[in-house]
Amino acid sequence: MIDSVPESLQCGIAGGIGLFIAFIGFIQSGIVQKGGVILTIGNLLQKEVILSIIGLLIMGTLMSLNVKGNILIGMLLSSLIGISMGVIKYQGIIGKIPSISPTFMKLDIIGALKEGLFTVIFVFLFMDIFDTVGTAIGVGQAGGFIKDGKLPRAERILLSDAIGTVIGAILGTSTVTSYIESSAGISAGGRTGFASIITAILFLISLFFYPFIKMIGTGIETQTGITLYPVTSPALIIVGFLMMKVILKIKWEDPTESIPAFLSFIGIPFTYNIGEGMALGFISYFFLKLLTGRIRELNPVIIIVALSFIFRFIFLKS
Repeated sequence: MIDSVPESLQCGIAGGIGLFIAFIGFIQSGIVQKGGVILTIGNLLQKEVILSIIGLLIMGTLMSLNVKGNILIGMLLSSLIGISMGVIKYQGIIGKIPSISPTFMKLDIIGALKEGLFTVIFVFLFMDIFDTVGTAIGVGQAGGFIKDGKLPRAERILLSDAIGTVIGAILGTSTVTSYIESSAGISAGGRTGFASIITAILFLISLFFYPFIKMIGTGIETQTGITLYPVTSPALIIVGFLMMKVILKIKWEDPTESIPAFLSFIGIPFTYNIGEGMALGFISYFFLKLLTGRIRELNPVIIIVALSFIFRFIFLKS
């Protein structure tokens, strides 16, 4: 499926994911907020927003100076500045590992098999598959892994994603899946599975530093009732920026290639969903090739996926 996606569409999806990440970062930083018709500039004099801007400038400066670990260093410095500003409350470094007993093995498999839920399960499965495919394409393009439109050993990505989903459900977490923030590791130089192993080990170690991790990663509720993430949101903006260069590979001179790529590019952040944005690209690619007499450029996977998205929109969209 991944290898059958045209390169221009792959680049549009990757760029759209980057724009999506940056958009999330702008919202979570408070630099942009809901208002006006849809969005408006945030309160730039608010302490949490000022801290987000400081963090963004620190990361950008360190990146410009080619400092290794610029995003991580920026987050740590932002945390220290946030404590001095009174935005972040110091909660300690080492603490007790939180218990998983409230959620461990609390599945209701019989309840999920009741009549009427099969459509819901299918939609979740459908979107999870394409979220993962989109993430694999986006991260693969950002890391330079995709050569001649093909991503080597892509089946391992889907297998590990499936295993993570099952284990996560047993533990009672939200869905464990391949995530677009993996681009942060790519930007730091990660290119092999060894980087992922080190990341996993560090995640396990972080359990012992729960108070410190909570202090940095937990959102801060403002007086207006909006939750902001001034330490982590600048990192998302930087990662989004790093993913933008892939759009240069789009065949802009060919509208049947560039229009679907563009629709995915803007559709992913505008719909706030990777799968929905991909749907716009696949469907438009199918129809533009069909209507311009270039149906031979369509492979069976593109046709099946496009028709599946159309079927979902017509019959399964609530």
